[in-house]
Amino acid sequence: MIELEKININNLSLWVQQAKNQAVQGRVIERIPPLAIANPSWFAVNICCESGASYSLGDTACVFPLMSLIKPFSLLYLLEYFGAKKVSEWVGFEPSAAPFNSLEQLIADNGYPRNPMINSGAITLADKLPGKDGNTRTQLFCQWLNQLAGCQLELDKELLSSVRATRSPANLAIAHHLIKTGHIQNLEIALDTYEQICCISGNVQDLALLGNSLACNSSSINSENRNIVNTVMLTCGLYEASARYAIKIGLPMKSGIGGGLLAIVPNQGAIACYSPALDSIGNPVAGLTFIEALSSELKLNMNH
Repeated sequence: MIELEKININNLSLWVQQAKNQAVQGRVIERIPPLAIANPSWFAVNICCESGASYSLGDTACVFPLMSLIKPFSLLYLLEYFGAKKVSEWVGFEPSAAPFNSLEQLIADNGYPRNPMINSGAITLADKLPGKDGNTRTQLFCQWLNQLAGCQLELDKELLSSVRATRSPANLAIAHHLIKTGHIQNLEIALDTYEQICCISGNVQDLALLGNSLACNSSSINSENRNIVNTVMLTCGLYEASARYAIKIGLPMKSGIGGGLLAIVPNQGAIACYSPALDSIGNPVAGLTFIEALSSELKLNMNH
């Protein structure tokens, strides 16, 4: 394994170019108007190493919503707050082969969400975040993340209005089933909190700094909780494609429909990409191409 910080900057720009060439195979999400205006050829990467060294290339000023990328961090927050035993009463840590917003899967599992990376699990955890309502919960959570990682995430209020106006019928159906089976307490607060935390936004540097809190030992995070989050990312972070990439790339990863992609290199650092063109499953095409090249060249795959 070549250490992440010994990366050759010329190779890096070559891999960025190769990744950008792949973006034409993806499509920008159209369901949420502010996301639909993103340029499919935008690409940014920030690599944040344990030593403090960092590398960034591309459209690094782009700010994007974390969307599903927030899920590993709401899991981490609740693990730190309540402990693994309590959190596992709320959600499982099992992979799912169904789409991320599958109601059928939830019904088959008697209302107990498979894992926190699919919507049923994330909505359940949103119901458990500390705070009396969605606004308070989001504010407390965002402050915690910024303090933890030294990043500058903010809630994108304009995007939130759009998300609220186009509320996903699938998420509403999931929330109704979670109420019916007693897995969440308050449908409106759970959904509102979930929509708000998905609209927490930043750039690739913010995302890489967040990732570093999962990659490296620190006094502020329990290492057992970090390991749980990384394992769940490895097995569940890329929806139905998770198992394929766990073998192919072999790093804990999480994607979001806003175009963000995060890969954790345990004990070395984090790689954050932004590329808004998505594949049919909802994963960023160029970001995955880039991380695959990087993992292969630097031999970062944990399976090897």
